[in-house]
Amino acid sequence: MLRFDIVTIFPDVFNSVLNESILKRAQQKKKVRINVHNLRDYTKDKHRKVDDRPFGGGPGMVMGPEPIFRTIQKVKGRRKASVLLMTPSGKPFTQKIAKRLSKEKNLIIICGHYEGVDDRVRQHLVDESISIGDYVLTGGEVPAMVIVDSVTRLIPGVLGKDASLKDESFEHQRLEYPQYTRPANFNGIKVPNVLLSGNHQSIKNWRERQSQARTKKIRPDLLK
Repeated sequence: MLRFDIVTIFPDVFNSVLNESILKRAQQKKKVRINVHNLRDYTKDKHRKVDDRPFGGGPGMVMGPEPIFRTIQKVKGRRKASVLLMTPSGKPFTQKIAKRLSKEKNLIIICGHYEGVDDRVRQHLVDESISIGDYVLTGGEVPAMVIVDSVTRLIPGVLGKDASLKDESFEHQRLEYPQYTRPANFNGIKVPNVLLSGNHQSIKNWRERQSQARTKKIRPDLLK
């Protein structure tokens, strides 16, 4: 079982996401355990303060190191765990990274906020800084949800026996081929005949060509 520990100042935002659909079932089947920790619970001042003004000046506030170090030490205990920091300055998150993380036993995810996190956290506490894209969000909560979702679905048994992950987008550096379902004719828009032919080899060849063409058009960088 993979255990996630998420450290955030907005724990309530995870309630609906973690208790619906596949993530809910994965927890029920004991494939994953997901704990959400309120960073403010690990502060020592009466105002439960987690941030302060940046040294050197500048706009906004920076999340301080003390409550984060205290939280991670308490949550981690004596367990071996990989600590991830969600930040726009981290390495781009990929399917390859998701696969690697799905083999871990313990993952601790820190949700950054404000103008960022005191860099001593990154230098001395974090194993890996991760970004989910070249854009800035209001905080690390949504990226943390992305990590939990994408990693959980790769754990054997989570998606069920009939699930096939080998043909999905980003497998073999390709995007997935187009998918269709009933009706075969919708408002005059027809499903490609080959998919109705019953010829499995022809269907396989068509899907491979479509995958290649779609990748070349939308994500040519993957072909490099």
